[in-house]
Amino acid sequence: MVLLAVSSLSAAQLMLLADRFLGAHFFDTQAGGSAVLWMHFFWIFGHPEVYIVVLPAFAFASEIIPVFSRKAIFGYPVMVAATIAIGFVSMSVWAHHMFAVGMTPTSNTFFAISTMLVGVPTGMKIFNWVGTMWGGKLRFATPMLFSIAFLAQFLFAGLTGIMLGAVPFNWQLTDSYFVIAHFHYVLVGAIVFMIFAAIYYWFPKATGRLLNERLGRWHFWLFLIGFHLTFDTMHIPGLLGMPRRIYTYQADRGWGTLNMICTIGAVFQAAGLLVFVFNIVRSLRKGQPAGNDPWDAWTLEWTTSSPPPEYNFAETPVVRSRRPLWDLKHPTDPDWKYE
Repeated sequence: MVLLAVSSLSAAQLMLLADRFLGAHFFDTQAGGSAVLWMHFFWIFGHPEVYIVVLPAFAFASEIIPVFSRKAIFGYPVMVAATIAIGFVSMSVWAHHMFAVGMTPTSNTFFAISTMLVGVPTGMKIFNWVGTMWGGKLRFATPMLFSIAFLAQFLFAGLTGIMLGAVPFNWQLTDSYFVIAHFHYVLVGAIVFMIFAAIYYWFPKATGRLLNERLGRWHFWLFLIGFHLTFDTMHIPGLLGMPRRIYTYQADRGWGTLNMICTIGAVFQAAGLLVFVFNIVRSLRKGQPAGNDPWDAWTLEWTTSSPPPEYNFAETPVVRSRRPLWDLKHPTDPDWKYE
């Protein structure tokens, strides 16, 4: 996906350089060029890039949720197939960013359908993560709290994405704050939340010390409350017609109170980040020793010391399943037999 998407952006940049310095007219509308061509090249990169950065978040969730649910991941082959499907389908949805520029009805129809279609494998992944939690022995440690919030927020982000994939709805809300709210539900509500989950999960392995759980919960709740104050509220001025990319607006537009709520939410998010930074600094200095496997996990990194030695393993480990450490710890446990 990176090779395909970034190649388009690189081509667009070379064409733009040729326009500016070599007298070409690829995007110069006054000389027969096309500004819409630039939009196509940019969004062929721009939309797959969202999936490029969210796929690692999916990977974090697929590692963390099973550990804190005490269950193997539900429907592993389907999860793999859904990931591959997202990679393919996401390369054909870029022009839903361009419904308002005057493409043909055929183009609008194709990109609307492909936008709806990419929600299918994404929904399958959410279903499988919930299926992993269902009936499990849930442990609500900080990594799991961020992961559960990710599931709810990414589901909502997907729903608003489907809304924006409907051409008439998109025409009304193009370049509005509704689009900003949707995008940040993906960028922050999904990706940033899972980055936090991954840091809390793997910090003990990288440093040998646990992050403070109480401070972690303060970080989670402050950031969660701030996130929803900001980006839930931001949908409303978007529906009321507030355009993006402006720095001011008339006082009688009715957006002032809503934007103030968004700003208050940002203050909560900043407070949560300060708690997070304090937690890292404090834990590096005097955090509780983590031990080799504080989460009772099952992948190979937890078989060695925390932090790992430079050589990682004194002997190359033998791997016979997706849960090699759990197989070593519980070789006869029927509830965890690898299928």
